[in-house]
Amino acid sequence: MKKYNQKIMPVMLIAALLIIWEGAVYAFHIPMYVLPSPTEVMKALTEEAGVLMGHGAVTVAEALMGMGISLALAVFLGIVMDCFPLVRQGLYPILVVTQTVPMIVMAPVLIIYMGFGIAPKILTVVLMCFFPVAVSFCDGLAQVDEEYVNLVRSYGAGKLKSYGLVKIPAAVPALISGLKVAATYSISGAVVGEWIGAQKGLGYYLLRVKNSYMLDRVFACVTVIVFLSLCMNGVIRLYQYRALPYMRRK
Repeated sequence: MKKYNQKIMPVMLIAALLIIWEGAVYAFHIPMYVLPSPTEVMKALTEEAGVLMGHGAVTVAEALMGMGISLALAVFLGIVMDCFPLVRQGLYPILVVTQTVPMIVMAPVLIIYMGFGIAPKILTVVLMCFFPVAVSFCDGLAQVDEEYVNLVRSYGAGKLKSYGLVKIPAAVPALISGLKVAATYSISGAVVGEWIGAQKGLGYYLLRVKNSYMLDRVFACVTVIVFLSLCMNGVIRLYQYRALPYMRRK
C-alpha cells in the first residue's frame, strides 16, 4: 500500500497542477503567446507529432552516441585511476573543475573548433555525462573490500584478472547509479549543442519556434524533451531491474 501511495501521489499532484494551470489560463484570459493552456500544448503536440519525432530521433541518436563514449571513457579512466593513485590525485580535481564551466558557455567554443556537424553535439553530451559515470565508477572501485581481491590473487589471478573477477563486478551498482544520472543529462546535452548551431534536432526546433513566439509548440517540444530524458533514465533502470535483482529496491 505504501509503494502504491508513493507512485500515485506524484501523478495526482501533476494532475492537480495541470487542472489549476488550465483553469487559470481560461479564468484570466491569458493569450497563448504569453502562456498556452495544457490543452493547447497537447493540440500542438498532436499536430507537430511527425516533425517532433523526426527531430527527436536526431537528438536521441546524438545522446546515445555521447552516452556510449562517456561509458567507455569512464570505465577505462576509472580503472586507470584505481590502479594508479597518483593518476587519481592528479585527474580527480580536474574532473571536478570541468563541471564548474556551464555547458552553454563551452558549446560555442566546440562549434568554433569542430564546425556545425554532429561532432560538437556528441562532445557536449560526453562532457555532461562523463563526470557522473566516471566518479561513481571510480568510487565504486575504491570501496571494494581488498580481502576479496587478495583472495583471488592468492589463487594466482593477476592484477588485471582480479579487476575482471572482483572489482569491476562489485563496482557495477555504483556504475549504474552514475549512468542513471548521466542518462537524464544526455538529452539536455544534445539539445544544448543543437541550440548553438544545427539544422535538425529538438534544440534546433525549440529555437525556431521560440523565435516565432509559438509558445504552444515550445511547451510541446519541452514535453518531448522531458519524456525522452525519462525514457533514457528508464532504460538504465530496466537494465538494473533485469540484470541486478538485488538493486530493485534502490
